Amino acid sequence: RLGSVVAYFTSAKFLLYLGHALSTWGDRMWHFAVSVFLVELYGNSLLLTAVYGLVVAGSVLLLGALIGDWVDKNSRLKVAQTSLIVQNASVILCGIILMIIFLFKTQLLTLYHGWLLTMCYILVITIANIANLASTATAITIQRDWIVVVAGEDRSKLADMNATIRRIDQLTNILAPMAVGQIMTFGSPMIGCGFISGWNLMSMCVEYLLLWKVYQKTPTLALKSAKVEESELKQLNVKQESDMKPAEGVQLIVEKDVTGFEPPQEKKVGCAARIAEPFVTFRDGWVAYYNQPVFLAGMGLAFLYMTVLGFDCITTGYAYTQGLSGSVLSLLMGASAVTGIMGTVAFTWLRRKCGLIHTGLISGVAQFACLILCVISVFMPGSPLDLTVSPFADISARLFENEPLPTIASPESEMILATGMPNLLNGSTTPANSDPEMSPEPVPLISVSLLFAGVIAARVGLWSFDLTVTQLLQENVVESERGIINGVQNSMNYLLDLLHFIMVILAPNPEAFGLLVLISVSFVAMGHIMYFRYAQKTLGKQFFVCRTPDPKAAPDSSPPGNTSTV
Repeated sequence: RLGSVVAYFTSAKFLLYLGHALSTWGDRMWHFAVSVFLVELYGNSLLLTAVYGLVVAGSVLLLGALIGDWVDKNSRLKVAQTSLIVQNASVILCGIILMIIFLFKTQLLTLYHGWLLTMCYILVITIANIANLASTATAITIQRDWIVVVAGEDRSKLADMNATIRRIDQLTNILAPMAVGQIMTFGSPMIGCGFISGWNLMSMCVEYLLLWKVYQKTPTLALKSAKVEESELKQLNVKQESDMKPAEGVQLIVEKDVTGFEPPQEKKVGCAARIAEPFVTFRDGWVAYYNQPVFLAGMGLAFLYMTVLGFDCITTGYAYTQGLSGSVLSLLMGASAVTGIMGTVAFTWLRRKCGLIHTGLISGVAQFACLILCVISVFMPGSPLDLTVSPFADISARLFENEPLPTIASPESEMILATGMPNLLNGSTTPANSDPEMSPEPVPLISVSLLFAGVIAARVGLWSFDLTVTQLLQENVVESERGIINGVQNSMNYLLDLLHFIMVILAPNPEAFGLLVLISVSFVAMGHIMYFRYAQKTLGKQFFVCRTPDPKAAPDSSPPGNTSTV
């Protein structure tokens, strides 16, 4: 028994979990802290935070396919190590620059009329964006490729590993921001910068070692199939005949560091061709994504990002307008993490009982049913829904009265760490219930209670559905296309996420939040309709048959690497 325990803790699977936990913990700390740092530095507005969010979303949207293509064209170990080093080195460098800015901000303001400080801001946002792009590459190669190889042909093992990875994500989403937030609250932003830089330096060394150990323990990671002409992604989009021989058009590449294999030298291309290559890769990557048999399933997942029904700053800000305190919101976030973990458990159980595709159908129905509570909340007492109020009424009034637009003052940035997101939706930087003498009449909590009950309960179906689509992409995308297809999938996710922020900009008042809820539920419904259509096309006559799958062969999905429609 002791030997089996030791074997588990030294297995490639556990080492992969440990490396992912370290990586995710650092990521979550940094993503939380960098926004607070930018508010603290540029204390009179949210400009830097908004610019940073826009740059990150736009970069992944434009470069997702190129990152995925780079993952496909290089050896697994090289991609993982390069992404790890670039990501952590960028965060460390950012932390050092931020510490310098915090220490010498007054002096920097006086140099070159403040332009030097502005350049520092630009440098921080640029390097932070590079760190995010490297993190995207890491996620693609580890969560979409390495995990498939480590699981081998055992799909039940793959499902369990996917679920465990999501549980780690759920826990770090809550615990990592809390940890760094306490350090920054009881210490200082500069101490927070130093802690995050030190953490990433230590984590990078440990993760590098863990990657090497996993690589050694899994010899198949050294084997990577690729098209003979990798630069011609058009060939990847051509549907192969079902009886095509495996060796036809595909070769097995053994990585250079294992056998000394030297790839064939590329043909010399002109300058114009090199300039055009990224654009061709971008176009062909999206075409390849569209031609995938799991295209509708991937689009269905992307549509779930077009929603305000989550625990982001928008919903948190709305909750403040309804009188919820920071402590209540923290409890609600904890409850959402618990239901998210329940979703990962439900996924593994449903997959064993009903098969992979049916699991997605059941999860979608469960999520949508819970979101009906959010729709009902829009029309319940306490809901501020009033479509007669102009979305820009507050902004217009301030402009005509020559008053400054609502901003966050530097001293109040501590409030973000202590109690959560400020009340931005109604133009205030203090929580709605912070001053009892000036607070309005108590708002009935029926509406907001139903809203958060629906959001929290829907997490079970949401995360089960997310895991379903993730595994469908892992099983049905040919190995040589995993990187670029998942890169485009990330781009689609960011595109819909960006659209949901634009939707809020167009209707920022609390009176319009009910309309945003209805639009969000509509997009969730459209996403699940796309998945429903995918399942109908894939299963055919077996669509309404939910049976226990054969452990040796999953009837619900194509074999790994098979791109033909079932």
